[in-house]
Amino acid sequence: MKGFRVLLASTLTTLSLLTAPVPASAASAPIHFADLNWESGSLITDILRIIVEKGYGLPTDMLPGTTITLETALANNDIQVIGEEWAGRSPVWVKAEAEGKVASLGDTVKGATEGWWVPEYVVKGDPAKGIKPMAPDLRSVSDLPRYKDVFRDPESPDKGRFLNSPIGWTSEVVNKQKLKAYGLNDSYVNFRSGSGAALDAEISSSIRRGKPVLFYYWSPTPLLGRFKLIQLQEPPFDAEAWKTLTDADNPDPKPTRSLASKLSIGVSTPFQKQYPQLAEFFTKVDLPIDPLNRALADMSEKHTAPRQAAEAFMKAHPDVWRAWLPKDVADKVSAALK
Repeated sequence: MKGFRVLLASTLTTLSLLTAPVPASAASAPIHFADLNWESGSLITDILRIIVEKGYGLPTDMLPGTTITLETALANNDIQVIGEEWAGRSPVWVKAEAEGKVASLGDTVKGATEGWWVPEYVVKGDPAKGIKPMAPDLRSVSDLPRYKDVFRDPESPDKGRFLNSPIGWTSEVVNKQKLKAYGLNDSYVNFRSGSGAALDAEISSSIRRGKPVLFYYWSPTPLLGRFKLIQLQEPPFDAEAWKTLTDADNPDPKPTRSLASKLSIGVSTPFQKQYPQLAEFFTKVDLPIDPLNRALADMSEKHTAPRQAAEAFMKAHPDVWRAWLPKDVADKVSAALK
């Protein structure tokens, strides 16, 4: 009977630890967040870290890597949180989720999108800047072959240039396969920048000079908060075709637009079990896309560090993040931001 009481006490203690906030002194190690190398990912990550640190009293840090390596690390619980997870996009994530190793929490940015874009002036012109339409009938990816000279690649002038994601991003594989599926390999160069910042720089430079540029991009981002862009039409979504685009080794990819965007917070299953109070908070995160895009544009233009930009966003929009939290936790965060 004594042994039973000891076991019962131990069980109750364990349950209380799982459901109660854990003080920093009790945490054996920091919670490892993915160090995401694009603006929205870094801003959202620091918003989450501020709340975890100041509201729940738990230490955090960040570990860098590519999308694929970070998803692998999450599946192994080497990191615990990916602040902006485009769940269901990579084979690594799909496999880990099916095995119960990771979970996507919440619907953090409604209205997020991704695709292929051109500046509005390429299609419509810009009389105020003396820019005439360069591709007036460009509506769809199927129109791109006849406009390859508009987007001429300086290193391969017989082809156009398509600006893809950096190598290591899930979207880079998808776009490479799309070029083949859309029959564009003979007319366009698959140009990959060295980083997200380099991709931004090339796009922004082209737009400021009024030059034509064709590129992959997504929202939420500074670019969509700063420039007038047109997203090109793609074939309707097909789930089986999508599988051929996410598989880098598939020799016969099929055309389809990308899987509908749903941004979540990716967590490891051990983290979800150890910190249920944080998992509950993550499910409630909801960032309005227009204020977020404006904050990202301001962060980019002023070269503000993500942590500083996160604090500025939270001070400007307390009604947004307070809605995710219990009042006592929100009050602690508010006091730390003053």
